[in-house]
Amino acid sequence: MTKKSEKEEGAGRRHGGRYIYEELRRQILTLQLKHGEQLDEISLATTFGLSRSPVRDAMARLVSEGLVTILPNRTAIVTPFEIEEFPNYITALDLVQRAVTRLAALHRNDEDMVAIEAANDAYMETVYKGDFSAMTERNKEFHLAIAAAARNSYLSKYYDKLLSEGQRIQHLQFDFMTRQDAPSKLGRDHDELIAAIRSGDADLADTRAHEHTMLFQNRFLTFMQRNLLKDMELNL
Repeated sequence: MTKKSEKEEGAGRRHGGRYIYEELRRQILTLQLKHGEQLDEISLATTFGLSRSPVRDAMARLVSEGLVTILPNRTAIVTPFEIEEFPNYITALDLVQRAVTRLAALHRNDEDMVAIEAANDAYMETVYKGDFSAMTERNKEFHLAIAAAARNSYLSKYYDKLLSEGQRIQHLQFDFMTRQDAPSKLGRDHDELIAAIRSGDADLADTRAHEHTMLFQNRFLTFMQRNLLKDMELNL
């Protein structure tokens, strides 16, 4: 094989792997691929019409993001979401979200505020359209814009992972949320976060971030109690 053909093959593999990654990620976050569902490398390669190498690359990336889990027998599955782990998830999200938002209030500049507000506008556009899949993506981008203003790459990376897990939870409950809350109400908590960051008041930003996490928790618990756990006691 010539160097040119090797280079072309490598580029094709990267492109194919990126496409598979993006498609599988979308299906996982929108719950088309269910929690615990097995992901067979050979079947996926056949489905996408590609070799197993780009499938393997895509799976490795999804594993690094916590969306796919490799079992001891080497079977790959969509990482399960265990309801009993929800309190631990909320604890982690609350701590990181407060830290990121506090730092953003201290370090943000005018360009950061423009980016944060633009991300929120994009999110609200999807809310009014009722585009659930896009809502989760735009919501994550809004929070990552805040993380960028925080100027701490370690927190940003962990926050990104937490937000990705949160997307699956959000997609599960967004239909319920939009039936319970008008679009303008869904965006007000973002407005308060933005105002706190713009003010430069770190304590206020911390408080608003905590309130934002508690709102997320309460919406999810209300959804679970009304839709999935009508006959079960939810001990959280």
